Amino acid sequence: MHTADVAACVLVSCIIAVSLLSNVVVLICFLYDPEIRGQVPGIFTLNLTLCNLLLSASNMPLTVAGLVTRGHGPGPGGPPTAAAFCQLAGFLDTFLVTNAMLTMAALSVDRWVAVVFPLSYHSRVRRRDAAIALAYTWTHSLCFSAAAARLSWLGYHRLYASCTLCQDEAGDGARAKAGAAKAQFAAFTVALHALTFLLTLVVMCATYLKVLRVARSHCRRIDVITMQTLVLLVDIHPSVRQRCLDEQKRRRQRATKKISTFIGTFVLCFSPYVITRILELFYPGPISPHWAVLSKCLAYSKAATDPFVYSLLRHQYRKTCGLLANKILKRNLFNSSSAPWVENNSSRGRPHVQKTTAANEELPSITPSVQ
Repeated sequence: MHTADVAACVLVSCIIAVSLLSNVVVLICFLYDPEIRGQVPGIFTLNLTLCNLLLSASNMPLTVAGLVTRGHGPGPGGPPTAAAFCQLAGFLDTFLVTNAMLTMAALSVDRWVAVVFPLSYHSRVRRRDAAIALAYTWTHSLCFSAAAARLSWLGYHRLYASCTLCQDEAGDGARAKAGAAKAQFAAFTVALHALTFLLTLVVMCATYLKVLRVARSHCRRIDVITMQTLVLLVDIHPSVRQRCLDEQKRRRQRATKKISTFIGTFVLCFSPYVITRILELFYPGPISPHWAVLSKCLAYSKAATDPFVYSLLRHQYRKTCGLLANKILKRNLFNSSSAPWVENNSSRGRPHVQKTTAANEELPSITPSVQ
């Protein structure tokens, strides 16, 4: 194995471990807390979590296996069972990634409605609306995945060392048919990425920038009230005034950091892979396999960052994780500290008993002398 392949194997293995652990924690929080289950965004978060879990359990281990057996993937000349299994994995890869992207777009629309229309949010976004949105994401993803499977455009791609969208040119008889099939595959690939990656990016930018604008206007109003209060409070301590100003500065930066995290992680993780897939269709020269594998690893890393970006860094999920941790640790601490507590109480009681008995023994000797 090449050194770069070894590093890629280690990287994908770390992504699998972090993704499985973090997404399982999100799923446990969802099942444990009824308040999270009762919220409309919880439905989108559950769908995103399940997609990331299935991707981490099915396609990522196959990529590690493809890196270990580099160049010996289940191609058209391999066993039919391995080729069929790889086509199923490619179907899951296309379906899960597309579904996850569209779910992120749905989450951005939900947050836009919650910030721009806070008073009428519950009447505008209901569980039925969330179910309709999820039905669209599933239908959208199934259509592209089923079309790729019907046209035999799923299999082992040696450039990415994974089972994904690819074109098999071995069965093309004539050069004209091969050129027509290549043009169809290029059109399908461009349409897939335009209606998933580009559509999600446009929706996220439009909604989150509107959310940022509203958040900044709210911060300006709060800042005016804060400054007026500080002017009126002449005798306020300088440290208290400085804390108010620091909180004012953090309030301005909080919304910008969150929105930059939402859009930045999406672009950083998915854009290298999408650009490489488009470049593969039209660039005449060869593409480095190490760069192709790295772009695929970056796309996989989105499954490990999503639990933190959309769930675990929020106050409600942190509170639920804290409750679960305290519930687990309390039992262990109680079991470990119960025995020393009993011993300490028993040892504390012994001198008291001895002292009492000694005092009682002295009473008979004192009583006759008094008499």
